[in-house]
Order: sequence, then structure tokens, then C-alpha cells
Amino acid sequence: MVVRTDGSGVDFTRIRTEFGLPAQFPGPVLAEAERAVAEFGQPGTRRDDRVDATDLPLVTIDPAGAKDLDQAMLVERRADGGFRVHYAIADLGAFLTPGGALDAEVRRRGQTLYLPDGNVPLHPTVLSEGAASLLPDQVCPAALWTIDCAADGEATGAHVRRALVRSVARLDYGCVQRSMADGVMHPSITDLPALGRLRRERAVARGAVELQLPDQEVEPDADGGWQLVLRPRTEVDAWNAEISLLTGMAAARLMLDAGIGVLRTLPAPDNGAVKWLRRSARSLGIPWPKSMDPGELIARLDPNQPETLALHMDATRLLRGAAYTVFDGVEPELSGHAGIAAPYAHVTAPLRRLVDRFGAEICLALSADKPVPDWVRAALPELPDLMAGTDALANKVDKACLDQVEAWVLGNRIGQEFDAIVLRADGRLAEVFVAEPPVISKCAGDGIPEGESIRVRLTEADADRRKVTFERVERIG
Repeated sequence: MVVRTDGSGVDFTRIRTEFGLPAQFPGPVLAEAERAVAEFGQPGTRRDDRVDATDLPLVTIDPAGAKDLDQAMLVERRADGGFRVHYAIADLGAFLTPGGALDAEVRRRGQTLYLPDGNVPLHPTVLSEGAASLLPDQVCPAALWTIDCAADGEATGAHVRRALVRSVARLDYGCVQRSMADGVMHPSITDLPALGRLRRERAVARGAVELQLPDQEVEPDADGGWQLVLRPRTEVDAWNAEISLLTGMAAARLMLDAGIGVLRTLPAPDNGAVKWLRRSARSLGIPWPKSMDPGELIARLDPNQPETLALHMDATRLLRGAAYTVFDGVEPELSGHAGIAAPYAHVTAPLRRLVDRFGAEICLALSADKPVPDWVRAALPELPDLMAGTDALANKVDKACLDQVEAWVLGNRIGQEFDAIVLRADGRLAEVFVAEPPVISKCAGDGIPEGESIRVRLTEADADRRKVTFERVERIG
């Protein structure tokens, strides 16, 4: 089914209205952003206090077509067999004045919201897709992290400073994956696979839980409509994420050592969640030695198997309760992130997430042996509630968009049958995954077993209610 957006009303306007998403920035906010861009670089401005690191051949790795580029990296092998990571993060401190109109507006927004027909950006695009974005061949302000790792991938030291950087290439996940297969990776990330694998090994050894669920995404099709696509996680995704995690762990360590910061925390799963997962593994026929923790088990499974997909869905129970925890003077009772199995802070996506700017300012001050700015300290208490609210909104918007497109693309297929994998089952209702088109939805039927491949029939695809429902037909095989 081709779903058009040419005036027929089949677009995401209703979702934007339903959730009260802003259509544009207020005039004073745009004026302040444009003025900050014009002033940056002039003599006597904040540009003068930065180290010139434009000689580092940094590259960005993002989804194809992305313009809000937060991070750029260079991975080098050291003479002792270890690694040095140069990781540049977009620095909004070059453009935002604390207490100004722009600062107030981004605090209201909290994060960038991504809809299929266009983003609702955290910052005006003159910043997020322009002067503050680490676009290739552009001199940009950055918080430049330098992190050393031993030959086994363990971090041995880290510091961050304000700098001027210039990316030499904008890469995307697909092109990096293909270049790796061809043996011609960009020189700046030739050593990324080696370090990425070592960091993944260390994560498993720590007890980190890394779910390899594919991303269900909405994309334009060739006919001016929308289509659902499934993007599996690749090695490049994992290695790129490991560099961000490495930086976030280094930031958390800086904060904890100094007694001030904002951490991303997650409590350890209770025994009930682990027991539930063990029951699921048994029902799916997945062997689970008593001595093996959940993260190690999940890391060993083939993500392409139906039973693995089902177990990964159940394993999301282990990762509930994430929050932002602030502290100033006394270390918090909970400082770790159970999914990462280490303390962790968000500092690598300031163009898209408000809290990262405050985390970066704390780390920059601590690394320079300077006091944390008063305006940062004053903002800390409000960050957890602010981010909780914007995270909840982002999740609702994401789900609404996916549900909407699922109903659209299946609207004329009522009564048709599909092959499906049972992700979760509870009595007469299950959650199933249909591969073509990639849809996750409810399915009615008695005794539906988790992890099994079954045949389902589409019984409902209501675009107004954004609801899709299947019923079980028979088990396959």
C-alpha cells in the first residue's frame, strides 16, 4: 500500500497536534541563535579560549542523511599496543548564554523529537544542523575528549578540553560496514573494530546487558508515501556505541571523583525479573547455565533466531527504572547503570539531548581544575524531572508514529495471512512480530507459545485509532 502525504491528510500532522509539538522557534530565540553564530569567531569571543585541534583527522559516523552531528572520532593505536581515542562532542557552550531566551527554550523542549516527516529539534537548525554540528570541512567548537585504553581495551586515563575541530569525512553506518567488508576502512577508524571488539568483551565480562533488537523504522518510499523497514544492528553500530559508552563512563568517573554531576542510572533487576527470564529461556529451549549471568547469555545467542528475538524482548524487563540522578557534595545511593554494569553519564549528544550540555560543562570544569559554573549547579535539581518528562513524550511520539504507519500500510490487507514470531504470550493475547511488512502487534489465540513461528490473520488495521490486531491461524511446521 502506498500512503501518500500530498494533501490527502495521511501525514503526521494529527500526531504533532495531539502531543502539542511546537512548529517553530519563537522569534527572540531564533534571533539569539543567529546572533551567537555571527559573533562566534570574532576577536574577544569564546573562540579565543580553545585549543586548535583542527589537525586531527576526525570523522563522523551517523545514520545516512543526518545533519545534527554530535560526535566525531579518531582511533589510534599507541606504540605500547594500546589505543588513544580522540572524541569530539559538539559544544553548545560556544553559542548559548545561560539565562537567555535560547537557554530557556531548549530547557522547555528537553530533546529533539524525530518524526518521519521531519524533526522537532532541540536547538534552531542554524545551530543543530549548522554552526554547532560537526559537519565535514567546517571549523567547529567541541568538547574534545582524549581517552587512553590499554591493549586489552581497559580505559587508563581520560580528560576533556574545549577545542576547535574539523571533521574530514561524514560517514554512515552502511558505508562503514561495506568498507570494512572490502578491507578499505577510512584511516581514522582503521583501529575501531579492534577496540570495539575489546570493549564489547569487557562489557560482557562486567555483566552488561546489550539487547540486539533490530530497529523498526519509518522511511519514505519511492512513490511519495511511507514504508516500514527493519534495520538490524550491525558490528559498526556496536563499535560506534562502545566509543560513546567509553566516554560516558569516563565522564561519570570524573563526576564521582569530584562529588558533583548528573548520572544516567539504572537499578539492578530484582530476582523476580531474572527468574522470569530464566523461565522464558526454558520455555524457548535456550540452555542457561546457573553460573552464567544474563548479559553473557544474551551476548552468546544468535540474534537471527526466533527464540533469541523473543528472549531479547523478555530481557527488557531487566532494564526498567532508568533515571537521571544528580548529586552535589554527597555521592548518590545509586550511582551505577545495571545495563552497562558501570557508572555512566550522558555527555555525547548535546545537540539532541539537553542533559548532555550540563554534563559536558561539569566535566570541562573538572578536567580544567576549575569550579563548576554556578548556573550549572543551580540547574542540576530540575534536570531529572525535566528529562523524565521529555523522555516520556519522545517514547509516546515514537510509538504513535510507528502505530500510525503500521495501520496505514496494512489498511487494505484485512483478512490476509502472515508468518509471525511470538515475542510474548500471556493467556489469550500475545505480542507477535511480522517480518513483511515489519510490524509488532497484538495477536489473539489460545496457548500461543513464546518464540514459536506461527501463522496469523490480520483482523484489524484502524488508522484513526492507530491499532493493528492479528489472530492466530496455525503453527508453522
